[in-house]
Amino acid sequence: MSQAKTLTQDEYEKLFAFVENRKYALRNKMILLTGFKTGLRASELAAIRLGQLLNADRRVNAEFKLSGDQTKGRQPRTIYLSDALREELQTYIDLRGDYEPTHPVFVTAGGKPFTAAVMTQHLYWLFREAGIDGASSHTLRRQFITKLASKGIGIKIQATMAGHRSIQVTAKYIDTNPDMLRNAANLA
Repeated sequence: MSQAKTLTQDEYEKLFAFVENRKYALRNKMILLTGFKTGLRASELAAIRLGQLLNADRRVNAEFKLSGDQTKGRQPRTIYLSDALREELQTYIDLRGDYEPTHPVFVTAGGKPFTAAVMTQHLYWLFREAGIDGASSHTLRRQFITKLASKGIGIKIQATMAGHRSIQVTAKYIDTNPDMLRNAANLA
């Protein structure tokens, strides 16, 4: 079985342009941005609760913890959010107007929590309807790890951020592209 693809810049832009013109545009944009910028699995995206993200002042924290029940390996871990993602999430949550700590960050069109399976299918269909072949929910994760590698972030940090216990597992997620190869050649 082949791995989920990583997106080119054109595909990335195409995906967000597609989402922008669909129903639930803001929610879908935030699901994608959160996945691309944290490397969370579909099941982890579905599991995040507002109480994990927000502090007492209803502001998005710089980091939050996933419990063992929320992760694939049943190992708790800390998720770090960029300032830009925090700002986007804050806007999304404020527009929703729901701050109940036990409520999910992302809800379906019917207002119900996403299950892991429904989130996986939702992402699959977003990619497919945007015309991006070979992409899946795991594309978010591979893209995140590959981007960290292309920015020169060490594999140990990549593994920690991805929640991998082994850097060998993390290495399998890293995709190469012509830009990365050109940059490597220029460093030699």
